[in-house]
Amino acid sequence: MLLALDTTTEILHLALIRGDRVWTWRVVGGVGRGHSERLIPALDDLVAEAGAVPMDLTGVAACLGPGGFTSLRIGVATAEGFGFTGLPTWGFSAFALRAEALRQAGVAGPFWILLDGQRSEAFHQRWDEGPTQAAAKHPLATLLERVGDEPWWAPEAFAPKVETVLATPRIPLKDEGAATLAGLVALARRVSQGPPEAPLVPFYLRETDAELNFPLAAAHLSEALRKGVAR
Repeated sequence: MLLALDTTTEILHLALIRGDRVWTWRVVGGVGRGHSERLIPALDDLVAEAGAVPMDLTGVAACLGPGGFTSLRIGVATAEGFGFTGLPTWGFSAFALRAEALRQAGVAGPFWILLDGQRSEAFHQRWDEGPTQAAAKHPLATLLERVGDEPWWAPEAFAPKVETVLATPRIPLKDEGAATLAGLVALARRVSQGPPEAPLVPFYLRETDAELNFPLAAAHLSEALRKGVAR
């Protein structure tokens, strides 16, 4: 039984996959601390709903970001925790998840995936059959010159900020929650066919506050980690 999870926004998306059978949950709550309180109980309830026990899990696929720092780390740490028990783990980006959700809803590319970068910025990546360029972060005010009049999609909570700078409307989805869960299931199935990833590395696209405020300490830590890996 494969577990798939996405904690990168204020909404938890969870799925259990066993062959052709799927159990999914979408839990609306606050970011950060709300996720730390809700994730494990929600997982317990979802496993119970599937008539399973944690020992039935055979692997974990997790969204690695970008997203909110705290909420993202909670999801990755949870997946890594399962990995420490011997389960294989796989990761995928939030861009890939949203692009798959659009495909599951029948939307064809090319289109842009726009995610909240906070600080009046946006994370963005253009997709067709796959990503057509590297993911990047830029000020919201510059989106028009990058996106132009091409179709775009952003999460419901972030879309109003994007609409203030782009002339074209957001790609409509009849049921954003259902599309995201369908995308989560499809993507988890696909990535789990490849080699496992360990450790899972969060996809931030932004420096952490520690890196910004303590650059020398961050450089020292990076060098220590590099030497540790080299050994």
